[in-house]
Amino acid sequence: MDENKKNTGNKGKSFPLPPKKKKDTSWKKWVRLIWVGLIVVVLGISGIFFAVSQGFLGEMPDVKELENPDIYVASEIYSSDGVLLGKFEKEKTQPIFYKDLPPYLIYALQAKEDERFKEHSGIDIQSVARAVVYRGKRGGGSTITQQLAKLLFTGNASQNKIQRAFQKLKEWIVAVSLEKRYTKEEIITLYFNKFDFLFNANGIEMASKIYFNKKTSELTLPEAATFVAMLENPRKNNPYRNPDRAKERRDVVLDQMLKTGYIDQATYEKATTAPITVDFHPIKNITDGYSAYYKFYLRKEIDKYLGDYEKETGKKLNLYKDGLKVYVTLDSKMQKYAEEAIREHLTDLQKRFDAEQRGRKNKPFYYLTEKQINQVMLQAMRRTGRYKDLKADNMPEDSIIMEFKKPIKTSRFTWKGEEEVEMSPWDSIRYHKQIAQAGLMSMIPGTGEIKAWVGGIDWQHFQYDHIKQGKRQVGSTFKPFVYATAIMKLGMTPCSTVSNGSYDHNGWHVPGRGGMLTLKDALAHSQNPVAARLIEMTGVDAVIQTARDLGVTEDIPRNNTIALGSSDITIYEMLGAYSTFANYGNYNKPEMIWRMEDANGRVIKEVNVEPKEVMNPLYAYTMIELMKGVTQYGTASGELGRKGISKAVEIAGKTGTTQNNSDGWFMGIVPKLATGAWVGWEDRATHFYGTGEGQGAKMALPIWAIFMKKVWANKSLGISPDDKFVKPAEWKDGCSNLKGLGSGYGDDGSLRTIDEIKNPKPVDPAPKNNSGKKEENINENLNTSEEIDFNK
Repeated sequence: MDENKKNTGNKGKSFPLPPKKKKDTSWKKWVRLIWVGLIVVVLGISGIFFAVSQGFLGEMPDVKELENPDIYVASEIYSSDGVLLGKFEKEKTQPIFYKDLPPYLIYALQAKEDERFKEHSGIDIQSVARAVVYRGKRGGGSTITQQLAKLLFTGNASQNKIQRAFQKLKEWIVAVSLEKRYTKEEIITLYFNKFDFLFNANGIEMASKIYFNKKTSELTLPEAATFVAMLENPRKNNPYRNPDRAKERRDVVLDQMLKTGYIDQATYEKATTAPITVDFHPIKNITDGYSAYYKFYLRKEIDKYLGDYEKETGKKLNLYKDGLKVYVTLDSKMQKYAEEAIREHLTDLQKRFDAEQRGRKNKPFYYLTEKQINQVMLQAMRRTGRYKDLKADNMPEDSIIMEFKKPIKTSRFTWKGEEEVEMSPWDSIRYHKQIAQAGLMSMIPGTGEIKAWVGGIDWQHFQYDHIKQGKRQVGSTFKPFVYATAIMKLGMTPCSTVSNGSYDHNGWHVPGRGGMLTLKDALAHSQNPVAARLIEMTGVDAVIQTARDLGVTEDIPRNNTIALGSSDITIYEMLGAYSTFANYGNYNKPEMIWRMEDANGRVIKEVNVEPKEVMNPLYAYTMIELMKGVTQYGTASGELGRKGISKAVEIAGKTGTTQNNSDGWFMGIVPKLATGAWVGWEDRATHFYGTGEGQGAKMALPIWAIFMKKVWANKSLGISPDDKFVKPAEWKDGCSNLKGLGSGYGDDGSLRTIDEIKNPKPVDPAPKNNSGKKEENINENLNTSEEIDFNK
């Protein structure tokens, strides 16, 4: 029945029904929406935490790394003569037990960093809320456990906000995991053992010895508070570097201890009146000095081989934990001689340079304005760790510069040893820019084995490798590539003559001395007009192709100025190229590793050098004959004589001096060993004023001479000054026509003909490296746009 019809009663009367009220259900919809929203949020947060914990959003650290660090087995480096050269190991530390931590050190930590440490399970919601509301102005939200978790993330914190947020999530997850695995006492102990207090002070026990010359258990209350203040920022709050700032932050820690009831008023007042008294005893790191340079390169090579090994076997090995044995080609004696040669020569050269700079307002720079010098200094400042730390603290640029100009205690390099001084970081940067730098590499041409690698003078102060990382202008050491091309392409001989008159071509003027010179005499005396004419005759592409065949992969400009050495190339590639001449025209890639084994002696990698023939042996020996003129009567002969090396010793070499004497080179080959040396400064605007002191024969050749005399003196090395280069059977008088012999293999592996040499295919002057990225050269001078004058 229709409910809207009238209802009839017993008496036949009808009554209208009251209208039906509609139910108000809108609040139920809001409740449902709220519940759905909460469920989505909870599931979303849970999903994010799950994804982070499982490593889906980035690799998670292993909390087990904190346990039993002593069980890690360092990988060892053995030289070719069986000497243990060094190790790849975790940082040195002296773990301490909880019972050896003084109570006030623990109280200071809890008062300053985490007053509810014993109440939470890794995350303190109250502290997080406070940090969010007050944007960190009233303290951060990280617990002690979270800070320990953060130490497990060895990479630098990202500046990207989203990445930082995920990093924080990871820290929370690791913190909870740590709380489940360890007791509160163990977490505190692990934190103090893991923290890096700088100066190789890894852990509180090492820090106590380095800063206060005592055990942790002997620390006073002010000293304990000082270390807790360093947890905030070990660089800014460093008691050795910044005692005033350290005392200020130490007193903040003591104030927190007073407020939280760990100490009384009398103890507080006595502690705050105590001065910062440091008894500094630094401990040298195992990577200080020269060895760090070859280890820097070696680690990269090892990582590459371990990556290949993992792809092949699925087994991942850790260089710092798994006790690998790395057998290198370095000879321990030659390595020692190379280090000694650099120290011996540069100690004297530095004195001469300092004498030249004495009293100069713009020292150590030449040809730069005050504005340009300031730009060079600012660039150097921005590369420092101190600057990056201050920038990370959101300090304005002007304030950072002011901070850099405040005097502090610091260590600086000298050739007599490191010395502690009080000077501003700004002045320290400028001081170290006047220190001469050097690199030396030595290898066996016939095998490609690197026997010595000295990439710099001191890793602690100059963390830049000048063998393979640094690319510097090569000057006249590039000329042999031009001469080799002329011999191969044009059939020229050491007796062929070329004009040495002034050369002009498309606005490029190279002054000359006139007359005609043989190729041997021109190279011996490094005459620029001859090299300029030769590259015009051969074509620049042919010269670039020769350099490529000889193993040079660095950028080479496609213009004729490369004949005089305008390219920036590494010692590593230059020496590999020169070794080809001594190896009968066969190029061997220089190698340092010959074998790698795991802890059980199983072979991980065995390196087999595969020689590549790039020129006929007769051409290669012709280049040896040409370069012997350099050492017998040319640009290298005088200095070799002063170093007591007889002209009867067969040495093929080439000196190199670049624009404004910024770089000095010497490449020297004896029958069984090729060695290259470079000397310069961090900035190309730093150099000797005159070529008399700044030429390669004065700057780099003496290092080579000192090194070789030591090598010759050690008969066990089998390298003698009486050794002779082996002449090819076809060799006659050195002046016979060489045309038609071909110049080695082309890209398809076939031997190139003379016609192919005369008409080379276009080559790329700037091939990509394996990574597709160009390495940053921190040695670039500010005046990169200035046209280079290659007349000198």
